[in-house]
This record gives sequence, C-alpha cells and structure tokens, in this order.
Amino acid sequence: MILARAEQVSRRYGEVLALDRVDLTVRSGELVGLLGPNGAGKSTLINLLVGLRRPTAGRVELCGGDPRDPASRRQLGVTPQETGLPGTLRVGEVVDFVSAHFPDPVPRGELLDRFGLADQVRRQTGGLSGGQRRRLAVALAFVGRPRLVVLDEPTTGLDVEARHALWDAIRGFHADGGTVLLSSHYLEEVEALAQRVVVIGHGRVLADDSVAAIRGIVGVRRVSLVADDLPALPGVVATERADGRVHLLTTDADQLVRDLVTSGVPFRDLEVRPTSLEEAFLAITADDRPAPTPA
Repeated sequence: MILARAEQVSRRYGEVLALDRVDLTVRSGELVGLLGPNGAGKSTLINLLVGLRRPTAGRVELCGGDPRDPASRRQLGVTPQETGLPGTLRVGEVVDFVSAHFPDPVPRGELLDRFGLADQVRRQTGGLSGGQRRRLAVALAFVGRPRLVVLDEPTTGLDVEARHALWDAIRGFHADGGTVLLSSHYLEEVEALAQRVVVIGHGRVLADDSVAAIRGIVGVRRVSLVADDLPALPGVVATERADGRVHLLTTDADQLVRDLVTSGVPFRDLEVRPTSLEEAFLAITADDRPAPTPA
C-alpha cells in the first residue's frame, strides 16, 4: 500500500525553483532515506507530503488522500527540522497535551522510556539540553501510533550515544511494521537505517535505489595500501593519504592492482572495497545530471 506519493511535483518560491518535477513513492513497511545537500529541496518535499505547503505543479498524496485534509494526517507522525516547545511546560505535560489528540496514544511512561527521557518527565522543556529537546520532539511523532513517521534531520544536535539510542527506537518502530521517511545529512545515519535511498540535488531526484545500488551507480572502488611513494597511475580518480595509508579511488580496481604490480614500487597491506555511501553521494551530487538507473 502506498502511504505517501509525489507525482511530477514542482514548487517555486518566487523565481526560485525548489523542486523540479519530482516523483517519490513511499510504501507501507519501507524505511526510506532522503539524502541531499543543503538547499537540495528535501525539506520542501517533506512539507508538501505532510500538507504544510502546496505544490506549484503536480500531485501529492498522503494515506490515500489530500495531505491538507486532517483525515489523511491522522496516521502520520512528523518531526520537522526545527521545533518550538513551550519552555514553561514540563516534559510530561507536553506529552499529555499531544496524546490528547489521539484515540489510542502510547502511554507516557512507555514513550519517554523508549526515547531515554523517563528521568526528565517533571522538568520544564526550557531547562532541557538541546539534545534532550530534540529527542522529545522526535518522541512526539510516535505518540499517536502512526503508520507513517516523517523525520526531518531527527538527530541534529545529538551526541553519538543519543543518536544510536534514537536509531534503535526508529528500528524498533520499523520492525513492528511502521513506515519511515528519514531526511538526514548524516550519511552514516541513512546507511545504518535505510533500506532504500533517494538522493535529491538541484531540486530533482538524482537516484532512487538500495544503498548497495547507489554505490554501484558511481562505479568507483577504493584501493588502499601502504607505500612510501607511488607513480602516476592510469584510472585513478582521486588520491588520499591518511593514517599512513594511501587511498586510491578508481573505476577499474583490477587494472589498478595490475598496474601497481608491474610498476615495481613496493607496497603492502592491499585492500579493495566498494565506495561508501558518502563517496557515492558526493559523486552523484557533483554531477548536474540525474544518475542513471542501474541495470
């Protein structure tokens, strides 16, 4: 079942074309990662899907209806990129207020425990740290037992431990059958969570596939080794040196290894691996054209 869909959607802000004929479908049970640099159009697309903005052209659908219709949003949970919480209200009071809008909310204690906020229940939100306020904002998206949760940069401002705890909560929701659309600029976050990745750049979808397929689109491999000096080698896209190792990005790892051997330069600890999602992401967004669909 399709829970969210954009068909040939464009959105203008004056002379600025923020989205250009974007297609996106999110089906029940998926965990979709939305990647793109600042200004790519990620937040604009999310605002259209959840009914906060109207498209200039094209069609948007949420849970089978118009996103601006309250009936379509009843099964939706959202954490926007920026949230404002009443500073004088206590954490428990904020959760109770939001819970009152749903027929079968998650019990307050269970929700706060899931997001590591049980000890903060009586604290005013104005006295929380930035990371705690962010965790509370994300927790509120899950109060109403939604079918679809849309998270826009959910772990901004969180330390590593809190980020991983939030990842576990998202994984748990998804494992129970929930659907997630996750927008993030933390590439390792999307790589750790998402089954499918949609890369947006210049207001268009540049790639839409699995993490492995996104890597494959680029067709680049990383060859790492230890060597004092290397000659110029054909097929090397980029060279990096870090922690005593040389890292070579190449479109033909087999040929590069053969060239290394025939060059006669001594080397050791050779390692060949696929590119990371970050390397694929940078390669895709550096090109002004949409990426090809893998065969």
